[in-house]
Amino acid sequence: MITFDRVSKRYAEGHEALSEVSVEISQNELVFLTGHSGAGKSTLLRLIMLIERPSRGQVIVDGQNLARIGNRGIPAHRRNIGVVFQNHQLLFDRSVYHNVALPLVIAGYDQREVGRRVRAALDKVGLLARERALPITLSGGEQQRVGIARAVVARPRILLADEPTGNLDPALSAEIMQLFEAFNQVGVTVLIASHDLALISRLHHRILTLRDGRLVSNRA
Repeated sequence: MITFDRVSKRYAEGHEALSEVSVEISQNELVFLTGHSGAGKSTLLRLIMLIERPSRGQVIVDGQNLARIGNRGIPAHRRNIGVVFQNHQLLFDRSVYHNVALPLVIAGYDQREVGRRVRAALDKVGLLARERALPITLSGGEQQRVGIARAVVARPRILLADEPTGNLDPALSAEIMQLFEAFNQVGVTVLIASHDLALISRLHHRILTLRDGRLVSNRA
């Protein structure tokens, strides 16, 4: 599903964020990515999203070599990937419903299908009753659930999360991770960047560890 073949990423100022990273993530797998701040976790996720391109090596996603995707093909590539951010990136002047609907509206779905998919996604994350609420009225954990609903509303094959529990207390963090596991169990490939070793070590999924841009551990 996702393959990194000797991938390196060096930025213009000379900083090498990733160095010779090779790893495979299977279809329907849930994998954690950990490492210190600046280890290269976010860079690796950005390469999958084609926000960045590698300096060397190949990234292959769902059988497609990303080097062969031009700028015009990036939107179609991203439609198969849902992304959850640490800071939610919600639109605070729009309701929960309209935040979750946004990817479908952009993709041109008709209103009936938008409504059906948005309510199904909100039901999955336990927020169907709050669809008319503004995000500012929700707790941090609820806001993160809205972000997850928005990430999965288009039914992506891959779900990426960048420190999704970084601002949450341990109980809420565990609940959010259970949501990711639930989506993984219905066939979504999930890759989660997290520094919360105490939490992710209890969940019994593969853990990839980056240190200074190098993959130093790959353990179940």
